[in-house]
Amino acid sequence: MQHLRIIAPANLVDQVLTTLQDNVATTNIVRIPKAATRPVGDLVLCDVAREGVSILLDQLQQLGVQHEGSISVDDIGIEISDAAKRASRAAPGHAADAVVWQEIEQRTHEETSLSPTFLTFMSVATMIAAIGVVFDEPILIVGAMVVGPDFGPLAALSVGLVRWRPRMIAQSVLALAIGFAVAIAITILFTLLLTALHLMSPADLLHSRPLTDFIWRPNVLSWVVGFLAGIAGLLSLSTAKSGALIGVLISVTTIPAAANAAVALAYGATEQAVGALIQLVINLAAITLGGVATLIVQRVNQRRHAAQAITGQHGTV
Repeated sequence: MQHLRIIAPANLVDQVLTTLQDNVATTNIVRIPKAATRPVGDLVLCDVAREGVSILLDQLQQLGVQHEGSISVDDIGIEISDAAKRASRAAPGHAADAVVWQEIEQRTHEETSLSPTFLTFMSVATMIAAIGVVFDEPILIVGAMVVGPDFGPLAALSVGLVRWRPRMIAQSVLALAIGFAVAIAITILFTLLLTALHLMSPADLLHSRPLTDFIWRPNVLSWVVGFLAGIAGLLSLSTAKSGALIGVLISVTTIPAAANAAVALAYGATEQAVGALIQLVINLAAITLGGVATLIVQRVNQRRHAAQAITGQHGTV
């Protein structure tokens, strides 16, 4: 269950209460007249089964509550209530699979910020991966994948495309483009520094690397893995199953591909540089495509159950 706190202006409060009472997924509806002073309005509280939150938020936004009042949503850790159990049973689908579109849109939008912290994580991850690439160390590659923050903008790009948020799309593309460009440039300088200190050399990159040479040798499986990673990643975000996200982060080769390209550029290894950059583009495109496909399926299912959530009919997701 989730808890809604609504500040409803006087001209909308009756419509808000009717909307809440007509939705079978709501319970524990409370109205405190004239409780809010900024913005001015009545305070309306209710609990909602997660399966019905997104639909209810859409209805409240269509009323325009957000313009003169406000809407906030919090998770409920424990709720002991037969009424809450009835609301959960009446709501269509399963709470574990429910998608709160407003939640994932807000969460992913925050990941598009082109901040110094984001650029630092991108650069550090790429430098770690560069050492792993040169010395054929999969452990360092995995570590770099976990550190890399690039999945955030990729998820935001998928959400922006499905929900058609041009600003979010532009910010995501900008964050990815500048993030990878800065990370590659810094890693080139890092490579030259380590080379000057005799800590690595072009020979290290060009010798046989059976454990990591797949990074600059893209093939059909690169598309497959990236697509599946996009599915898993967006599922982990949209259904609040964040535990699966780490698995996504270590199953794609965006950061390692950027690292391989940077080292190859520093050493003039054109073939590896081109191959790694192609691998990077393939993974970025495949992850986005997988994420978009996942969100489209979820949106279709949710629309199919929208009428059921209002009338109280049962359905499955």
